[in-house]
Amino acid sequence: MAKGENQRLKLLYLLDILNTYTDDEHALSMAELVSKLDACGVNAERKALYTDIEELRKYGADIIGEKDGSSYTYRIGNRKFELAELKLLVDAVQSSKFITRKKSSELIKKLEDQTSKYHAATLNHQVFVAGRVKTMNESIYYNVDLIHTAISEDVKVRFRYFMWNEHKKQVYRRGGAYYSVSPWGLTWDDENYYLIGYDDEYESIRYYRVDKMKKIVITDDKREGKESFKSLDMAAYSKKRFGMFDGEETEVELLCENHMAGVIVDRFGKSTPFLKQDENHFIAIVSVAVSIQFIGWIVALGEGVKIVGPDSVVDQMRNQVYRLNETYLD
Repeated sequence: MAKGENQRLKLLYLLDILNTYTDDEHALSMAELVSKLDACGVNAERKALYTDIEELRKYGADIIGEKDGSSYTYRIGNRKFELAELKLLVDAVQSSKFITRKKSSELIKKLEDQTSKYHAATLNHQVFVAGRVKTMNESIYYNVDLIHTAISEDVKVRFRYFMWNEHKKQVYRRGGAYYSVSPWGLTWDDENYYLIGYDDEYESIRYYRVDKMKKIVITDDKREGKESFKSLDMAAYSKKRFGMFDGEETEVELLCENHMAGVIVDRFGKSTPFLKQDENHFIAIVSVAVSIQFIGWIVALGEGVKIVGPDSVVDQMRNQVYRLNETYLD
């Protein structure tokens, strides 16, 4: 690189060097700054660098100068992201099911650029999830962006919706016809993104896995279903559904052993009513969309939780027990 050919970019290169090579444990002397700038095609003199550092501080860069023997060293102090925050974000990206492996690597690389090279080397080794199933639909990120745009512009979206068949092939639902949906929100459940919207065909609130949406487009048609969403608490709506499977919304009474209190609070929240039954049990009253997934969740909890009301839900549990008995014991 010709000497001084990037002189106009001096301040940018200086800030990049400080961001890349310094942190709380690493600093650069003035001689090292001069050398690194020279490698970038920038001529630098010590006196001028003092002025440059002051200009960057005025710009907002937290550049700390510390005495080291007879000279000074310089490093970046506060950054947009603390190292602990970056580690948290990397953990979320690596362990997220809906983010493809390729996109995970790309996002982590971008996060690494937010800290020094020394700290960046530690970021890609935070979480390892054995056998993690990652989505294969790379377009999910663009789908999410399009949905947000449609919501902000108060218009509908159209898309095709697929399922997997026994040959591991994608098969479109509704014979490949497009869905016309008024998007009102996005929610996260069981490691999947869902669109919550008002479906034109069913004239009701529906939800759709974003990674199973294909060829999504924004239309010029204004959204419908506003009245349906006026009184809808989307967080509560999602909490009542297991795996986002629908069912009749019902107040269910659960007889729980005391040690299961944490499980109930984690799933339904601290505001869930608890009624003492005896010294070892309490009754939790929860509002859920009763589905086979909810029944399965109860079964998985073992003897610690039992459905005791209403009778219609108890009957659903009995029916599933009979079905399982016929399937596995006959």
